[in-house]
Amino acid sequence: MALSERSDEAPPYRYTAELAGEMARRWQDRWEAEGTFFAPNPTGPLASGFERVADRQPLYVLDMFPYPSGAGLHVGHPLGFIATDVWARYKRMAGFNVLHTMGYDAFGLPAEQYAIDTGQHPRTTTEDNIANMRRQLRALGLGHDSRRSVATTDLPFVRWTQWIFLLIFNSWLDPITKQARPIEDLVAQFESGERPTPDERAWSALSKIEQRLALDAHRLAYIDEAPVNWCPALGTVLANEEVTAEGRSDRGNFPVYRRPLRQWMLRITAYADRLLDDLDRLDWPQPIKLMQRNWIGRSEGASARFPLVGDAGWIDVFTTRPDTLFGATYMVLAPEHPLIDFIVPSMWPAGVSPAWTAAAATPRQAVDAYRRQASTKSEIERQVESRAKTGVFTGAYATNPCTGQPIPIFIADYVLMGYGTGAIMAVPAHDQRDFEFARRFGLPIPMVVRPPDIWLEQHGPDPDAWDEAYTGEGIATASANADISLDGKPTADAKRDIIAWLERTGAGRSTVTYKLRDWLFSRQRYWGEPFP
Repeated sequence: MALSERSDEAPPYRYTAELAGEMARRWQDRWEAEGTFFAPNPTGPLASGFERVADRQPLYVLDMFPYPSGAGLHVGHPLGFIATDVWARYKRMAGFNVLHTMGYDAFGLPAEQYAIDTGQHPRTTTEDNIANMRRQLRALGLGHDSRRSVATTDLPFVRWTQWIFLLIFNSWLDPITKQARPIEDLVAQFESGERPTPDERAWSALSKIEQRLALDAHRLAYIDEAPVNWCPALGTVLANEEVTAEGRSDRGNFPVYRRPLRQWMLRITAYADRLLDDLDRLDWPQPIKLMQRNWIGRSEGASARFPLVGDAGWIDVFTTRPDTLFGATYMVLAPEHPLIDFIVPSMWPAGVSPAWTAAAATPRQAVDAYRRQASTKSEIERQVESRAKTGVFTGAYATNPCTGQPIPIFIADYVLMGYGTGAIMAVPAHDQRDFEFARRFGLPIPMVVRPPDIWLEQHGPDPDAWDEAYTGEGIATASANADISLDGKPTADAKRDIIAWLERTGAGRSTVTYKLRDWLFSRQRYWGEPFP
């Protein structure tokens, strides 16, 4: 047939987008009518058309809940959902009793901010968005059991999460059984004397407030003052993931500041060792397990006490290298450290280097200006290794417990309040960040761990001429006082001996710490996590 003789009309069987949509809707209607993806309970009465499934292995397939904080799904949602759906269908055809459903993580700032942007009530916009997402998920042909779908703002769901919160609040982790127990059991231990009170007085001798504080120190849910990401323009606290690398809000691009606020916390650090031990029981790829272990970050070392010069107080620091204590030539506090408000003198000490003062007339002016500057940076930005080290002298000094020498106390944003004690002893010859800071501010860099000969051949014997710190193990040197000498000992032996000396003299103790931090929750203005 010549082209001129062809009909302009498409044949009735032509596959078009309209026909594809009609076919998809027909199958989706049939799946819904017949309950194709409804997972029957393993026991109990059977719905019409279902076979007995007691002998079929159950499988619960869960996707990451989407946030109903916009007009609908974005391309990233089906990217993950389709892969999960393919696997769930395969397991269903392989004989499993598959429960694959979908929920909606409706609490939090995104849903609230969307309501503000559109000028509507948060529940209205959230429920409308959930309805639209359900329609879109159905159109994708995903095999969800729609009967078991939930949203975190459903009132029955909120009721049970509040019930769970009360269980957590009224529980503590027994370090012996490594299991949660009712708080009443802890009260009984205090009353019987099985567990001493914080100051070793009898439980009955404590006031009601003192008893409450003793219990709160063990509760799995507690209130604490912690540094948070505060966004004045949004009027709320932001998670780290909601703050850009430039220290601004992901929504609206507003400035974000670090400031201490009273917040609800979950004591997940109490489970740190269990989390590590139970990784061995998981059938996960080894790289993922390694990421989890690094995230928990168990570190063995020592806590050392540095007395303040001219004051009755002290600063506790944690270090994984107590063998380098003799090489600590200055200290650094996180800008948020609460001790700063009490140690800053009214005037600069005589002979202070101008590089230490940031051209401020008084230590208080220098410290306040630096703290304001640091509050605009995110924790991620502060931890960038390649960033130039900044800081300012507080005007105060502490005493190195090993050498007896006074050392200056700085504040610097590369130290975080959320790790360890929020304070470090700086050993510039053997820590790269301390080395860079010491170089910038003209601080001493004594070598207290002798590197291997090949390293010294490449870098020279004088630490002041090095281009980097030596951070490895070696032989202790220049590390002796009237009570102890580490000189000539390898790192492992030097660690053991200095920890024993710290404990014997009351200057410190053996300590285990973790990168893992307790979990902080914040309520938004209308709704958030269902906590008081």
